[in-house]
Parts: sequence; C-alpha cells; structure tokens
Amino acid sequence: MQIDLKEVLKDHETEHVLTCEVDFQEVSFLGSSYPLAEKKSFELRLWNEDDRKLLLTADTSIVVSMNCDRCLSKVDVPMNISIRQELPMLDGKPVNPDPEDAAAFLDDGMLDLDQMVLDEMYLEWPAKVLCREDCKGLCPVCGQNLNERDCGCDREVLDPRMARFQDVFNQMKEV
Repeated sequence: MQIDLKEVLKDHETEHVLTCEVDFQEVSFLGSSYPLAEKKSFELRLWNEDDRKLLLTADTSIVVSMNCDRCLSKVDVPMNISIRQELPMLDGKPVNPDPEDAAAFLDDGMLDLDQMVLDEMYLEWPAKVLCREDCKGLCPVCGQNLNERDCGCDREVLDPRMARFQDVFNQMKEV
C-alpha cells in the first residue's frame, strides 16, 4: 500500500490517522514463501512536528503459517508489529537519516506501508518454530510423525568415529 504524504507534510498541527491493511498475502524470507493466515486492519498515525521531523506509529498483528522445524506440521505463528519511526525533515520533506535504513519504504514523499511492515516482521521472525515445546519430530528411519504415534523403528544412531569401540565392547560380551 502506497501512502502519499503530501497532505501530512502540509499540516503541522494535526495528527493524521489512516486505517490501513497490508496488501501482501505471503512473506518471502530466506528463499521460502510463507502464507499469511490472518491480517488485521490497523491505524497508522502520522504527525508533522513543525517541519523538523515526521513521526509514524502503528500497531498490528499478523499471523504467518509456517512448518514446525521438527515434525513439519503447519503452525500459525503470531507476530506483533509495532512501528515507531522518526524521520528528520529538510525543506518540508522527510529525508533518510541513514539511506540503508529508511530508503526501502520512503521514496519522494511516498510511503510504502507494506515494506515498512515487512521490515518490522523480519525483526520479529522466529529462529525456531515448534508446534509444541515437547515436539518429538520425525523418525529418521521411516519418516513417521512421532507426535502422532511411535513407529517402533530402531533409531539408535552410533557415531561412526566410535564404531571401533563398539566392536571392542561386542567382543567382550562374547567372552
């Protein structure tokens, strides 16, 4: 969603409140795409503080559908997005204090709301997604989801560097 900031930049005394919703249906992160399970409309508050800085605030939550890292089950992961931006202004226009920081969502008086929300989502992205704390994962032998039932496979994995010791122990049992 693109928002034209011209009206906000003209008015120094009024807080502008816009009801917004992100336009994207999925999020791409580290080469994978994740669909949105839920997104809510939210209020974006804009304030031109005496042509010195532009203040932007918004709070929303977005639910992203991901796979559990252990068993690959679908998990809906809620992300609380809180946007607080202060952009300095020069000659009545917001400028990027750090071109790498704000340039992605601000260009020539136009605010890219989707990019601003995505930037905040990437900061909230979970390092590990689990369907539950005690997720047992998949059987490495047959692929059965061990949360649903036990498959009975022998899942003992021996370190190949220790195989020689295993041979010694097996020989001692025979004696």
